[in-house]
Amino acid sequence: MTDPAALRADAGALLPELVALRRALHAHPEAGFALPRTQRAVLDALDGLDLETTAGPGDFSSVTAVVRGARPGPAVLLRADMDALRVQERTGLPYASGVEGVMHACGHDLHTAGLVGAARLLAARRERLTGSVVLMFEPGEEAGGGALRMIREGVLDAAGPRVEAAYGVHVLPGPAGVFSTRGGTIMAGACALEIVVEGRGGHGSRPHQAIDPVPAVAQIVLALHAFATRRFPTSDPIVLSVTKLAGSEIINAIPDTASLGATIRILSERSRRTLEAELPALAEGIAAAHGCRATVSFRTVYPVTVNDETCAERALATIGGLLGPERAALATEPSMASEDFSAVLDEVPGAFLFLGATPAGIDPDEAEMNHSPRALFDDGVLADQAAALASLALAHVGPR
Repeated sequence: MTDPAALRADAGALLPELVALRRALHAHPEAGFALPRTQRAVLDALDGLDLETTAGPGDFSSVTAVVRGARPGPAVLLRADMDALRVQERTGLPYASGVEGVMHACGHDLHTAGLVGAARLLAARRERLTGSVVLMFEPGEEAGGGALRMIREGVLDAAGPRVEAAYGVHVLPGPAGVFSTRGGTIMAGACALEIVVEGRGGHGSRPHQAIDPVPAVAQIVLALHAFATRRFPTSDPIVLSVTKLAGSEIINAIPDTASLGATIRILSERSRRTLEAELPALAEGIAAAHGCRATVSFRTVYPVTVNDETCAERALATIGGLLGPERAALATEPSMASEDFSAVLDEVPGAFLFLGATPAGIDPDEAEMNHSPRALFDDGVLADQAAALASLALAHVGPR
């Protein structure tokens, strides 16, 4: 059996170097799929661990590493995303981003450092492993598609046998060091809606000689918000936010076209089908009532993230045994944020967990949320993150 005390102690000894790695990544963030500096930092951090490591090409800076146990057996996957956001940092940290307009505002720097820590813990226990652990360092999570590309390129089969389970951890505001998850839906799916309304432009002083698309777009915005609250049951809600509006670029002209963009979060495939089927008719009908024509684009960005019930229960039990039951909480409801780890869980059973990482002295309920330019995370949780990830793998391939 795995010794929780030894795992905690070994993880604690790694904390200074994990913090240093996280802060170096934070100071030099990279966004998108090409993350050459980040990829190099991960490869350097894994150097000397005798892993089977594969680095992605220049346009897709993935890293896949396999910890091969001394005895054959099943495989399990641990994942970290590596990319930053196109956000201008406003934290004032001494290790704040030195890259204009790019910031690790979602905690992926912690995820990356935490998985490096898990790699070290598992490599040190290689002789006691019955099976293999696949380490998935993913670029392009925020851009969408990073996980799908790694799946297409074989990450789930990197150890030989397909992984039997997959786990990921995401930091967010909450009591530092407390993990939470649940079986079933854990995070929402995300859809993108774009509507272009075409009328006929003219002078702002003579709207009767134009076909103004702006009032049509305004009516569509109101109708979308009513649609979101009236068409879906409270047991299966959606969240719809219109986030982009565009019309004329000058104030005294009626434009030929006006447009809107919205993000929509869903908790079921049924909701997605309803949106896809009914939104075009809603927009087209309102546009027609104004003498205009609407073109509607609706696409799925991320599917719903659904945890396997058994894996979620095992994760809570494993982390509770490692860190204490008060550090493993059952999530009461899914998050309406979205995640492309959903693509992994569409292929294999597993669980996605949250880790509270609000720094001391800040009320978690008042903390800036992920994606904020002022988001702060306590990298003191890295030892617990590394130990928790390693323990989740050991629950599948560890000493019997």
